[in-house]
Amino acid sequence: MVCALLAAAATTVGPAPLAAQAENQVGIPIGTVPPAVEIEDLSGAPVDLARIAREGPVLLQFWARWCDVCEALAPTMAAAHARFGDRVAFVVVAVGVNQSPRSIARHLERHPVTGRLLWDGRGRATRAFQAPTTGYIVILDAEGRVAYTGIGEDQDIEAALARVMGE
Repeated sequence: MVCALLAAAATTVGPAPLAAQAENQVGIPIGTVPPAVEIEDLSGAPVDLARIAREGPVLLQFWARWCDVCEALAPTMAAAHARFGDRVAFVVVAVGVNQSPRSIARHLERHPVTGRLLWDGRGRATRAFQAPTTGYIVILDAEGRVAYTGIGEDQDIEAALARVMGE
């Protein structure tokens, strides 16, 4: 049921154009500083997302191994990482719906993701960032404020990062 709702949301709501981001934004409001939240890496070690945000611009992707939108975003994410990966932290937040750290680890052997993968098994980051679906992207600027949110496979991640980076 949850998978069907996430899939329906991902296909019925398109990405917000950069010029209209404020009117069409989804999830956590633009300009806010997300609350501190701790999740885990796949081995169970705690990871403080607020600490990562304090270290510079961050791109968060809410992801699942079963997510078709996430799979479609993979080339876009790889291109954005190739261009900005030396200046922006790429963090993939694996949601705790119909997957486990073990199933994710097996999946990653054949299908690596772009960025550091973290496990949100308790839904803490999903709630904190108000993630409406998988394939949800949040970009935090250098001050840790939300600068972009979007969903869907047609997001222009490079343009959003370029804007955040002042290019």
